[in-house]
Amino acid sequence: MRSNTKHKKSPTSSRGDDSPSPSSPKKVEDIREGVVVEALPNTMFRIEIPDPQSEGGVHKMIAYLSGKMKFHRIRILLGDRVDVVLDDFGGKKGRIVKRH
Repeated sequence: MRSNTKHKKSPTSSRGDDSPSPSSPKKVEDIREGVVVEALPNTMFRIEIPDPQSEGGVHKMIAYLSGKMKFHRIRILLGDRVDVVLDDFGGKKGRIVKRH
């Protein structure tokens, strides 16, 4: 015979242990606005970002298209203004997250 007692979670633990707490710090992304200069293979682009500290006042970098932009088939053309999230390892590469 089975007992009718059900296992209940304690009222203090409404989430599982592996979920992050709401007060955990989120990673701050460095987002810059740039202009597409060249289209490269495999949804990669050469981007110019205004930078007063570099030579000529412009910093060139390579950026790839983000997954959501690929999924929704958002096209990027030469001369488009885009938002680029810079990587944490020196800013040589980035991810295009928005087209203006």
